[in-house]
Amino acid sequence: MSKIIPSEITETISIDQLKPGMYVKSFSDNKNLKIKSEGYISCHESITQLRNADIVQLVIVPDKEKQTVNVVSAFANIKTKQPLVPKNKSPEKTGISLDSEMKKANDLYKNAKLLQEKIISQIRHEKSIKITEVEETTNAMVDSIFRNQDALTCMSRFQSKDSYLVEHSLNVSILMSVFAKHLGFDKRLIQELALGAFLHDIGKILLPSDILNKLRPLEPKEQNIIRSHVALGLKILEDSPSISHSAMTMIQEHHERLDGSGYPKQLKGDAISKYGKMIAIIDSYDAMTCDRAYKKSIPPINAFKTLIAAPECYDEELVESFIQCMGVYPVGTLVKLNSGKLGLISRLNKQKPLHPYVRVFYNIRLNQAIPIKEINLSESKYKDQIDCCIRPEEFNLNLLGFFKTAFID
Repeated sequence: MSKIIPSEITETISIDQLKPGMYVKSFSDNKNLKIKSEGYISCHESITQLRNADIVQLVIVPDKEKQTVNVVSAFANIKTKQPLVPKNKSPEKTGISLDSEMKKANDLYKNAKLLQEKIISQIRHEKSIKITEVEETTNAMVDSIFRNQDALTCMSRFQSKDSYLVEHSLNVSILMSVFAKHLGFDKRLIQELALGAFLHDIGKILLPSDILNKLRPLEPKEQNIIRSHVALGLKILEDSPSISHSAMTMIQEHHERLDGSGYPKQLKGDAISKYGKMIAIIDSYDAMTCDRAYKKSIPPINAFKTLIAAPECYDEELVESFIQCMGVYPVGTLVKLNSGKLGLISRLNKQKPLHPYVRVFYNIRLNQAIPIKEINLSESKYKDQIDCCIRPEEFNLNLLGFFKTAFID
């Protein structure tokens, strides 16, 4: 007895409705010539080619549409958008190169880590901190970001799982400043948000370290203890009038989610401030992309996919803007090219986000270091393309040593 194969349910759509991930059965042009050609639409370039061929109508199979989010496709949608800049205000331009700023950024990062360690000691012994010291540091970081944001962004990529509590808050402050600048915020507001982001997890200092660093899933009671860090942080900062209302609101809301699944107040949608929505994205992104005692990091592109795939938690427009701000391959990301060369992303390419600048330093096919050289992947003479993001331990590399040689020394 022959097996009955159920017929596919199809739908006819216009070329304007076509999007990446759809499965096409056939299409027709403006002369009503029907062409049978099955397959997935992989990217926006494919749609452009069909449009240029005068294709106006397509037959698709909705049930076959790919459910996985393609970050490259998502980025293609948003790469031409301009940052939201207030009227009568143009973005500040920087004329300082990455190399010129990197030494200052390195010193700033080291000093900020020392300050975080000092804050931890102060809170554990005195339950209070000196906000003026923090303001001086975060204002200096914002100044560096206005000179050349890639320098501190690059520093934020080199994290140690043994210093997560210290470096995470520092990195969130850096990324918040970069994101706020990208959105065209006033510099004074950026300074306030940088200060708040630097202190957003301050309440965790008072939590038991065995729960913070537990390698197994937390019990419900332990989860409640972790969630108490928001209230503890606000309590520590309540007598610090120099912290703005915007910053305090952001600290209170950094774990809130659009669908009400967050904490501490289970706020929903527009009940969460724009700053709260921004730090929710940044806090989650940095947590995903850095090593912790109980979890390995994932590449930035995978973190972007996770954020895009959760519109019920994160504001979609802000996620798009954040990806545009950071680039598909953020500065400081370690990548392998299809030639076998390894390098660090050293500059973004806003016009061609999939073809950034890479500072190469090692050839895995030769199994040896090569002279450091920056290449622009968008130039035709460079046939190299990014194969994947990698971890230094995969190739037993002293990445920090290379970083110092390539950017600081």
